[in-house]
Amino acid sequence: MNRPTNRPPHPTREPDAPGERGFVGRVRELARLAEALARPPAVLLVEGEAGVGKSRLVAEAVRAPGGTDSAAPHPAAPHPAAPGRAVLVGRCHPLSEPEPFGPVLDALRDAAALLPPPDALPPSTGALRRVLPDLADRLPAAPPDGGELLSARRLLAQGVRALLAALDDPVLVVEDVQWADDATLDLLLRLARDLPPRLALVVTYRPEDLPPGAPVPAAAYRSAPAGPGAGVVQLRLGPLDAAEVAELARTVLGAVATPEVTRVLHERTRGLPLAVEEDLRALAERPQPRRAADLAAGLADAEVPRAVADAATWRLARLGAHGAAVVAAAAVLGVPADEDLLTAVAGLGAGAGADGLAEALHAAVLEESSPDRYAFRYPALRQVAHGRIPGPGRRVLHRRAVAALETREPRPLARIAEHTLAMGDRAAWQDLAQDAADQAVALGDPGGARRMLRSLLDEPDLDPTRRGRAALALARLAADDVDPAASVQVLSGMVADPRLPVADRGEIRLALGFLTAVHSGNRAGFGRIRESLEELEERPVRAARAMVAISMDERDGAGRHAWEWLARADRLLAAHPDEDVAAAVRATSLTFQARAGDPEVWARLDELPRASERPEVMRQTTRALYNTGEIAIELGYDTRAAHLLTESRRLAKLTAIPYLECYSRLALIRLDMLAGRWDGVEQRFAALGAEFDDLAMAGAERSLLFGRLAAGRGRLALAREEFEIAARYGQRESQVTVALRAAAGLGGLQLLEGDTAGAAATAGPALATARQAGAWARTAELLPVAVEALLATDGRAEAGAVTEEAAGALADRGAPAVSAALDQARGLLLAADGAPGAVEAFARARDGWQDIGRPYEAARADERIAAALAAVDRTRAAERMAAAERVYLGLGATTDTARCRKLRRDLDLGGIGSPGRRGYGKQLSPRERQVAELLAQGTANQDIAQALFLSPRTVEHHVANVLQKLGTSRAGTAQALARADAEEAADGGASG
Repeated sequence: MNRPTNRPPHPTREPDAPGERGFVGRVRELARLAEALARPPAVLLVEGEAGVGKSRLVAEAVRAPGGTDSAAPHPAAPHPAAPGRAVLVGRCHPLSEPEPFGPVLDALRDAAALLPPPDALPPSTGALRRVLPDLADRLPAAPPDGGELLSARRLLAQGVRALLAALDDPVLVVEDVQWADDATLDLLLRLARDLPPRLALVVTYRPEDLPPGAPVPAAAYRSAPAGPGAGVVQLRLGPLDAAEVAELARTVLGAVATPEVTRVLHERTRGLPLAVEEDLRALAERPQPRRAADLAAGLADAEVPRAVADAATWRLARLGAHGAAVVAAAAVLGVPADEDLLTAVAGLGAGAGADGLAEALHAAVLEESSPDRYAFRYPALRQVAHGRIPGPGRRVLHRRAVAALETREPRPLARIAEHTLAMGDRAAWQDLAQDAADQAVALGDPGGARRMLRSLLDEPDLDPTRRGRAALALARLAADDVDPAASVQVLSGMVADPRLPVADRGEIRLALGFLTAVHSGNRAGFGRIRESLEELEERPVRAARAMVAISMDERDGAGRHAWEWLARADRLLAAHPDEDVAAAVRATSLTFQARAGDPEVWARLDELPRASERPEVMRQTTRALYNTGEIAIELGYDTRAAHLLTESRRLAKLTAIPYLECYSRLALIRLDMLAGRWDGVEQRFAALGAEFDDLAMAGAERSLLFGRLAAGRGRLALAREEFEIAARYGQRESQVTVALRAAAGLGGLQLLEGDTAGAAATAGPALATARQAGAWARTAELLPVAVEALLATDGRAEAGAVTEEAAGALADRGAPAVSAALDQARGLLLAADGAPGAVEAFARARDGWQDIGRPYEAARADERIAAALAAVDRTRAAERMAAAERVYLGLGATTDTARCRKLRRDLDLGGIGSPGRRGYGKQLSPRERQVAELLAQGTANQDIAQALFLSPRTVEHHVANVLQKLGTSRAGTAQALARADAEEAADGGASG
């Protein structure tokens, strides 16, 4: 095999992945390697591009039980799990003239302390005396040498094999064999064909660094199987997926690693471990912004880390002239492009362009992202490649791009405008930008239109007429913006421009207020909408639309006037009919009916138009379905809510309303969680984050659900943080639902922690908010918490009054969830008074929650039943407590399970059919498993004690046992637990 000689003057080795961070993912690959290492003889082939983590995976595999610890100070030092076993590591280097046998000889030099006496070694090992002078005194005399290269190679191969056979269970690791010389490759192949009985040979390589046309090393080993009894294991490593990147980020950043941050991290690195770890290292070393959104934005705009830039530079420097030209064209184009476009922008002929593209693909700089569309494998490669092009060269490439794109039909105006601007021709770009925005709207790309209009409005010398036209176009497009912050910033500047016509300013102010109030969840936007009314006198239809928006504010008594604003809008529409605004009135009135729990609303929903040529009519239908579906969850119509939200999601996707699609999917995740499907909630949020930018409601819903998950799973400090974040969202929003749910979550957590005064202080303002907004139909989560807190703080009279007030307000309403909550509240009141009927009230609550389909709430009611029955019917009490505990166990609600068991002990209700105490040996006991899961989530001992109702000393004992059984530190608990689960699953599958 010929070795390439056109190396950069100072080549540097690209690390596969730094080793100081926690090892994440690769569970199956790690298990396969560790198993093969434990069953020599074996050949292990690990393939993957630079930075993908080959070296780290091998190090973890030899560190696993049955392997050895290559991360020890001396590479051949045995791991305690495999005493006497040696790991010998050699590396190939990108030299123009590699030394024959170099990496193997480098590895063998570390075997000095492991060799038996010279008289116990085979004579053939003496052939190594000349090439391993440091081991000469540990080797037999050199055998006669015929002086011929062929015989020398044969003697060397025999000596290497004999030396490895003399060691106890050796592991020979040869890294980066893509740079190996022919002699080393021959030596390794000879060795693989005749493996010593206890040897594991591990070979790693990068396919992208093989010379064009060279065979992949693995092919030689597959076509020439290792000796008798030996196995060949081949693995190809790819990047980490989004969940693995998020897990790695949490091990470094902790709670700062929100889904928003990890989404940006995954997009920026595409899961390449080297890039992920370098970005995390940079983030960990600098002061963190207070908001996750700021951290995510800073990460998206950050420079490429030095180690990643060096690695990218090394990869790019190896390209030939045609490959470099195609890569430069791809860097300037910035989006996936076909071969013809890349060739034209590169200034190459068809044949040279094809050759250059093939070279870039082989070097793993570009990849085929879709059929005949090519893009950079990683964003960092594009950044570095773009930075290597001098300014004059970039202008030439942009000019070629414009010429090539002008020949396409339809003309891609947005891309032509982008390249025109990059050439520095701002006047020509301004001429193109508005037309490009109009084309984007016509092609169903409002997001592209908004971006183009925002860029146009940023131009300081833009003609006033053109500026007004662009601002009005942006205002009319802004309603469906998924990420409205940029539009808000631009429109805020425009609304103060005195050159704008008054009515145009009113429309822009209306759009700005709408974005602020609805999308950003800040009720201050309603002030702007009210200001727009005077400016919209000349446009009564837009004034009616403003009135519809104002009606949605239910804070500070504004909700009492909601129907009045709708009536005013109706009167304007009677004189100035408009189908779009009439649809908004209809959707809003349906929302108000649902809020009040009016049973007639459900029939009216069937009258909504499901098809229309008018986009705004469809948007309002989708909005009505989403609003009523979300409110149906609050009311307790979960099945109906699922149907409405599924339909709103479908229509939102069909009509390109991304924010309503996002909100519908958020609500469906909540429904799944209420139905007892807790697993995968975090991953589903992460998946949504990969599709949609930050929205206020998305952040609020995330914090509410994650807070509930954290509280149930014992991460009380995190739960408090999440509920407090949700409460801050609730304070800003014009609607009260988030505020009520956040108070319920935080108050429930305070009750769990024994802070009854704090819980009462949290519930009080929330009850006042519900009363002022007339929102009793949305207090299913809040009422039981508030009543329990009031009872615990001598507020019996107020607890009774609140319960009766809510019941009176909902007497003729349809709200099954609040009815169940009221039964629970009445049960608490009766139990506190020692009056009969508490058990019956709790049973009605349980039955109500079961009918709705919420097992967690039903289990809480069963728990109450058990406590109320304990003094009069211990058998039934034990049954109900056992039923609650089984639900908690199924959900993974660690805290609730522990509370249930403590209450069962306190009430002396006995066990739940356990076969009795037994020894668990090296396996985790159920309690240790709970502790391990909390440790894996980064929970401190004090929080574990509180979550599991244990003393701190008992927790310390359990933690020590867990770490000893898993053979890890606190930081490695998550990975060790996952590995143990994978091994247990594999054992179960094998036995089955």
